[in-house]
Amino acid sequence: MSVRALVVDDEQLAREELCFLLESVPEVEVVGQAQNGLEAVALVERLAPELLFLDIQMPGLDGFQVVRELMGRDVVPRFIFVTAYDHYAIKAFEVNAVDYLLKPVDKTRLGEAVSRITQEKEGKPIASQLERLLGALERTTAQKRLVIKVSDRFLLVDASDVIYAMVEDGVVTIATERITGTSNVRTLDELAASLDDDVFWRVHRSYIVNLQRIKEVVPWFNRTIQLKMADRNETEIPVSRSNTRRLKEHLNL
Repeated sequence: MSVRALVVDDEQLAREELCFLLESVPEVEVVGQAQNGLEAVALVERLAPELLFLDIQMPGLDGFQVVRELMGRDVVPRFIFVTAYDHYAIKAFEVNAVDYLLKPVDKTRLGEAVSRITQEKEGKPIASQLERLLGALERTTAQKRLVIKVSDRFLLVDASDVIYAMVEDGVVTIATERITGTSNVRTLDELAASLDDDVFWRVHRSYIVNLQRIKEVVPWFNRTIQLKMADRNETEIPVSRSNTRRLKEHLNL
């Protein structure tokens, strides 16, 4: 007998790709798709799936909030997190009833995750396992580590080591003292949510800077300024007119 599953992701292409892969997994029957957390909760109520393939970063309720919302119910489905964010406590998913898949999903890894659930005979109650998972995730997220892709490598860095971040053509780039690479976050707003707003300021629509890593303030045209940062390239970053006054006051200039 196959496991009834619901696929939850705010990106249509991601949902379609996962559903396509699941067509070759006979143990799973996809009974529905949800494009956000609120819709997922409603469909769980209506369709009673046994398994959720659940994205983490979504508008409205994120993946963790969906789990919390469903944990108080009499029948709780199993969860497999499917995410592009490998800084979300990868090892914390290594419990019997809950797993994680990193996008793009590997077909073999998908089969292993499904097999782990369908072959489970005994174990702790699902709510207990989810509480352990969420606790581990929250502890790891609190450490505020970021993933930077450099060539074919994914490097973990402490958020405090970030000197600046910029977005260009929809790609977010993060620079530390030693490395510069691309981020798997989608927007600067999303990145800012994981940074200390007392230290990291959005000085321009395309830039976030670490105030503690400004090397020099350079006067610019129309009474604006540029910031020379303390990365190895001494990158110069423009400050918008609306942020110039605020920054000058903060720096006592």
